[in-house]
Amino acid sequence: MERQHEKYERLISYCKSLSPTPTAVAHPCDQSSLQGAVEAAQMGLIAPILVGPRERIIAVADEHGIDIAAYPIVDAPFSHAAATAAVQVVREGGAHALMKGSLHTDELMSAVVSRDAGLRTARRVSHCFIMDVPGYADPLIITDAAVNIAPTLEAKIDILQNAIDLGHALKFEQVRVAILSAMETVNPKVPSTIEAAALCKMVDRHQITGALVDGPLALDNAIDLEAARIKKIDSPVAGRANVLMVPDLEAGNMLAKSLSFLAGADAAGVVLGARVPIILTSRADSVMTRLASCAVAALVAQARAQTTKVMG
Repeated sequence: MERQHEKYERLISYCKSLSPTPTAVAHPCDQSSLQGAVEAAQMGLIAPILVGPRERIIAVADEHGIDIAAYPIVDAPFSHAAATAAVQVVREGGAHALMKGSLHTDELMSAVVSRDAGLRTARRVSHCFIMDVPGYADPLIITDAAVNIAPTLEAKIDILQNAIDLGHALKFEQVRVAILSAMETVNPKVPSTIEAAALCKMVDRHQITGALVDGPLALDNAIDLEAARIKKIDSPVAGRANVLMVPDLEAGNMLAKSLSFLAGADAAGVVLGARVPIILTSRADSVMTRLASCAVAALVAQARAQTTKVMG
């Protein structure tokens, strides 16, 4: 049996060879969010800019013995203002990633998607979990289990492309996407199977690029070669997927939590499709998961910088 966290450890180890990613941390006003940012900084993954009420951040640091002397603080009076100010730091070029502190995800994301002062791009914003599943050889990307509740086919185009780009940023040798449904045949009564087929045709027509994509696939024949063989599915993805695209947020949330609580998996997470990667951590996250989320964001920021350099 492989060592727990081996995939995350490889990821973090690789990121130590990069320069720390300047990261605006929005409202780090409790122990877990402040300590998470500082630990990621000590590992050389990020260079945090703490954005929030200065006195409160200092008080939390003092109370829990967290040394923040090396990190700049941008004073913002309350959580909503901290989200806006953190986004502004990114807009001004002061940070290449954004990290959630002790504020609601909705507060941070409303500042991110603000039409005038946010971090929108032409791409729709979506979330990816990067799961470290014991016994499964590769890290497993699951999308979207946190942002888009019931995505349309149009939204799924961006969700899929975001996940493919993440696979490349994470240095996957080959990105293999299974578009999941409850079955592996196209059934007019099950809309997700029709959308899966349409997305695969878009891949054939190069409207979506950079990966092997197949669907609809049921979960068993997406990740288990024997299940795919029994069903006689002839596909370079079936049984070997490293990206699982779910039909909606409910399915994704249940899949990710099933892997976490029944299979002992860890779930690092990142939001893509904005100008910079966004690290959405939860208070329930382990230290390793927080560090892995920062490492993922660092790799996405590096890939984005390289793309910009090539295009420039």
